[in-house]
Amino acid sequence: MVKLICTLADHKDDVNYCAFSSSYLATCSLDKTVRLYSLNNFGEVSYSPLKGHTYAVHCCCFSTSGHILASCSTDGNTILWNTQDGLKMAVLEHPCRNPLRICRFSPDSTYLVSGAADGSINVWNVQTLKLYRSGNVKDGSLVACAFAPNGRFFVTGSSCGDLTFWDDKMKYLYNEKAHDLGVTCCDFSSRPHSDKQDADYFRMASSGQDGISKIWLISSSDSTGFDLRCRCTLSGHTAPVLACAFSSNGQVLVTGSVDKTVMIFETNTGSNLHILTQHTRYVTTCAFAPDMPLFATGSMDKCVHIWELESEQLFTGSPLIRESKISIDNWTEDDVSIWLQTHNLQDLVEIFKRNNIDGKELLNLTKESLTDDLKIESLGLRSKVLRNIEELRNEMKAASLDIPDEFLCPITKELMKEPVIAADGYSYEKEAIENWIIKKRRSSPMTNLPLQRLVLTPNRALKMAINRWLETQQKYNEKQAP
Repeated sequence: MVKLICTLADHKDDVNYCAFSSSYLATCSLDKTVRLYSLNNFGEVSYSPLKGHTYAVHCCCFSTSGHILASCSTDGNTILWNTQDGLKMAVLEHPCRNPLRICRFSPDSTYLVSGAADGSINVWNVQTLKLYRSGNVKDGSLVACAFAPNGRFFVTGSSCGDLTFWDDKMKYLYNEKAHDLGVTCCDFSSRPHSDKQDADYFRMASSGQDGISKIWLISSSDSTGFDLRCRCTLSGHTAPVLACAFSSNGQVLVTGSVDKTVMIFETNTGSNLHILTQHTRYVTTCAFAPDMPLFATGSMDKCVHIWELESEQLFTGSPLIRESKISIDNWTEDDVSIWLQTHNLQDLVEIFKRNNIDGKELLNLTKESLTDDLKIESLGLRSKVLRNIEELRNEMKAASLDIPDEFLCPITKELMKEPVIAADGYSYEKEAIENWIIKKRRSSPMTNLPLQRLVLTPNRALKMAINRWLETQQKYNEKQAP
C-alpha cells in the first residue's frame, strides 16, 4: 500500500521541515538553506537552494496560493520568498531577535504566525508586512502551531506540554496540558465536521516527547463557546514523536519519531496501518501533498523520502463504510463503538456496550428501542443516532446497486445528479466541483494540473444515461419485490 518513489539527498545537514503546495515541495535544514522541488518530477528548481538565513532553518510553509514560501530560523528572521523566482519578498525580524522555531500562514494567507524560543508569538500582516498582534505562552518555548481550516482560531504548542488556543484577534481561548514532557508538533485535518446545530467540529492531532500522538475533536462557536475533547491516543513509537500530518481527507495520520520510524494510522479506528523503517536517524518532519496520495518524510539522516499511498480508498468516501470490507451486519460491538465515536456520539459507547449492540442490532434500532430499552433520555441524542443509522442503511443500498464507475463523481464518489464537464475533460457533480473551486483549489481534482478555465458545462448525455440506469434499477427492484 505504501511505496517509496523518490529520495532527495541534497541537504548537507539535518532536515528540519518539509511542506507541500500544489506545485512544489519545500525542505529546510540545519545547513541554513531552503530547497524547492517541482512536483512534476521532484527535480530541484533552477533557483534552489534559497539562501538568506545565517543560522539553521527550522520551519517552512506555503501560502494558500503557493506563490509565497515562508521560512524561519535561529537567526530570528522569517523570510518570505517568491516561489516563482526564489527572490526575497520581505524579511520579518522578531522584535527581540529571538530564535524562531515555527511559522504558519492563516488559511486565507492574510496573516503569518511565528513562534519563538522565548515563548513569544507574533502575528504579521502579510500584505502590509507589519506586526499585527503579539503575545506569549505562559511557559516554555513555542515549537508548534496550526490554524483551524476556517481561520477563526489557531493553536500553539509549547515545550512545557501545553496546547494553547487563540482566536484570529490573538485573544486567549483555552489551554490544555496535552503531553507531559512537551508538545512537539500539531496539525489540523482540512475537513471540518458539522453537527445539526451548525457548530463546526474540527479534528486536530498533536504529538509529544511522551512518545504518543493524540487526536482531538474541537468545536468553537459564538453560541456554544470552545470545546476540546481527546478522541483517541495513538501509540506504537518507542521514543518521542517529532512530526505528525493528516492526509487531505483526514482519514490517515502519519507520524515520525526519534525511534527512526514513520507510522501510518487510520484516524477513525486508531489502528496502525504501516511502519516504515527506511530512515537511519531521527524522523523530524512529515507532510502530505494537497489532494494527492503523496507524503514526504525528512530526517536527521539528511534525506527526504517521498512516498505514495497506493490505496485510493484512503482518500475517498466514508471511512467505515467504503474502506471496510466487513458488512455492517457483521460489525462487532467494538466496530459499533468506533462508529459512535466517529459521529461524535462517544457518550453513548458504554450504553451500547452494556446492551451488546452489534452491527445487526444497530440497524434494527428504533425510536422506541432507544427510549425504552437503552434508556437514552435526550431527544437530541436519539434523533442524531436515528439519522446516522438511516445514512448507514442508505449507504448499504447504494453499495448493493453496483453503480458504474463513470456515474460516480471523482470528488464525492457518489452517484451524480447534476454532472458537469470541467476544463480538464472530466465530469463531476456540479456542487462538488464548485465547492472545490471556491476553496481556491484551481487545479484539476484528477490530474492536479491547473484548470485553464473555470467554466462548467452540463453533461446532458451523462445525466440521461444515469437516469436510464436508475429507471432500470427501479424496474428490477419492483420485480424482485414480494
